[in-house]
Amino acid sequence: MNPSDQKWSRLTAAARAARDPRDTAAPYGFATRVAALAMAQERRAVSLLERFSLRALGLAGLLALVCVAANISTVTSLFRDEAANADDPVAEIVDLAS
Repeated sequence: MNPSDQKWSRLTAAARAARDPRDTAAPYGFATRVAALAMAQERRAVSLLERFSLRALGLAGLLALVCVAANISTVTSLFRDEAANADDPVAEIVDLAS
């Protein structure tokens, strides 16, 4: 057997036998802190995209409604003229009837 193998086995045996002299008791109030954290409502991290995505969606919907409201006369006239253009499909495509 190699002498290096004996050195390794002595080293690992000494490491197994070593004891930790530090105090292993929990600090004062640790149990209370752990219980309070366990009962507290969980806060999850929210990205900037998540934070502003619903606001942007609401703003886009509001902007779409404003655009439709501003052009309601154009929209209603298109529906009125649709009955006149129903007879001529080429006029519908080329939009010569208006």
